[in-house]
Amino acid sequence: MEYFKEQGTSYMEAVTKAKSIYGESAKILNHRSIRYGGFLGMFSKEGVEVEGYINTEPVMAVKKNFDVEKKKLIAAAGVKRDDTLTKVLDMVKSIDEKIELGAGNTGTSEPESIEKIEELLIKNDFSYNLVKNTCARLRAELSLEQLEDYEFVQQKTLEWMGESIQVYKDSPARKGKIMILVGPTGVGKTTTIAKLAALNGLGIKGEAQKSVRMITIDNYRIGAKGQIQTYGDLMNIPVSCIESIDELRNKLMLYQEADLILIDTMGRSPRDYQNLAQMRELLDVCGKEAEIFLTVSSTTKAGDLNEIFEEFSSFGYDAAILTKLDETLKLGNVISVLSEHTTPVAYITDGQGVPQDIERAEVSSLLRRLEGFRSRESAIFQ
Repeated sequence: MEYFKEQGTSYMEAVTKAKSIYGESAKILNHRSIRYGGFLGMFSKEGVEVEGYINTEPVMAVKKNFDVEKKKLIAAAGVKRDDTLTKVLDMVKSIDEKIELGAGNTGTSEPESIEKIEELLIKNDFSYNLVKNTCARLRAELSLEQLEDYEFVQQKTLEWMGESIQVYKDSPARKGKIMILVGPTGVGKTTTIAKLAALNGLGIKGEAQKSVRMITIDNYRIGAKGQIQTYGDLMNIPVSCIESIDELRNKLMLYQEADLILIDTMGRSPRDYQNLAQMRELLDVCGKEAEIFLTVSSTTKAGDLNEIFEEFSSFGYDAAILTKLDETLKLGNVISVLSEHTTPVAYITDGQGVPQDIERAEVSSLLRRLEGFRSRESAIFQ
């Protein structure tokens, strides 16, 4: 199989260039943002590079399979009258000619709607595996007539994407409930903690008002302690900063009559194995009933998200919180990784505003952010 890479100032320009060089047999597998041109790193331009392969599957294979089926059809007919057999043969010949004509014109039997939906999914940054599996499912489950209706193909694709997204079901309210946020550096855990404190402590956006306490063990990042303390003062919510296992144990005992205890942790690289192990040891004090949420930025590439989900899996996180949705136009990366790791999503945030820029996750709120999808069925977005 022959592979290729082509570049352009945009995704569509790169795809068009590939199609003009390799024809309709060019299949796009992946794309990424790049900088190209310039001299010694200066005056370079932003662009997109697409990777793909050339579909060289011989048309004769299709023809051979058809000949086999033709013989089966004639044998199964079991007719004795010559005129009936002639009609069957004429019908087979007509179908045969149409196949040859179509193969000669396009070199591929792939329906146009599948090619278009494949490009749309890639444009939205869905993973290669999810794109491949979705296209295979379309071929297997939809009739030729349905595949000719691109709106219907889009609708089915959205439905399947929606089915792949799990929404976290909140545990029953109880005294001393603990929510812990873990995740890499720079994803907005501290701001998210403040938003959750406002939602629950102030009783807004449909949440019942609760007694809330905040604990931070992020004493290494400059300004972290002051930031969360400022939020606590504004909302009249007590904040504690701890540095040891004994301190955390004592604070949890002190706060056990509160409705909700929110714990902010240090941001760690997924490759920082030693410090991740130390943080797991510290959080073990919170007990098995504590709910752990992996907080990730929606702007992170799918490959990096996969690594984050895998390395933080040792924390036994219950669900994910997606941040910075306002900083990206593409969510295929996030939906793909959530699906592949069968991880439910609990909350999404789309700005720095406390408390307004947070909401409980819903399937429709994620699907609505996908680019280029138009559906005659609006119910999926309600």
